[in-house]
Amino acid sequence: MNYRDYLQKLIYGGIDPLIHGMIHLGITPNIITFLGFLGNIFATALFISSVQYKINYATIGWGGFVILVAGLFDMMDGRLARTSNKTSSFGALWDSTLDRYSELVTLFGIVLIFASTTAEWFWCTIVSFTAMVGSVMVSYVRARAEGLGIECKVGFMQRPERVVVTAITAIISGCTNNLWWLAGGMITIAFLANLTAFWRIWHCYHELKRKDSNISSSN
Repeated sequence: MNYRDYLQKLIYGGIDPLIHGMIHLGITPNIITFLGFLGNIFATALFISSVQYKINYATIGWGGFVILVAGLFDMMDGRLARTSNKTSSFGALWDSTLDRYSELVTLFGIVLIFASTTAEWFWCTIVSFTAMVGSVMVSYVRARAEGLGIECKVGFMQRPERVVVTAITAIISGCTNNLWWLAGGMITIAFLANLTAFWRIWHCYHELKRKDSNISSSN
């Protein structure tokens, strides 16, 4: 069992009573997905409001906390769908689409934080945008690969890791009044997310080459 499976098992143990309560109340997985999306919109609003006049570190910290809570909703929707036997093709599409929107808007909020501060942080605006690009490409390569019939889950900066890094570094920046923590989170995501995207491309190259070879030999 890898670390992700172990942590997932622990979290599921904590949220399962809540999941059963949702089933009893008739709450659907799609509703939970949408609530998680709204949470990320609210986090972005906090990030934007933190720099309207002068930087408000406490608001940045609360934004990170909201992202963390919204991330739990992202886990709950899938668990609720499986437990209540309400999995559907549209639900999978809805979840993936709102995940992309959620990640883009929160990272956009962080781009605005660095863009609205002093000129010395301008470089981190570029880094945060690079993190945004990498995050989208990690998901895109996987989706494109699965469309070609290839399982593509390799890499170590997938969405759960990106959410945790973004949320935790924002919280620590808020608690310490120091943007370097958030900058470090963006540097980490920018580097590892893009590395993961290219890792997945390399993985797909070998898988598709093997698949094409098998087709040629069978003919």
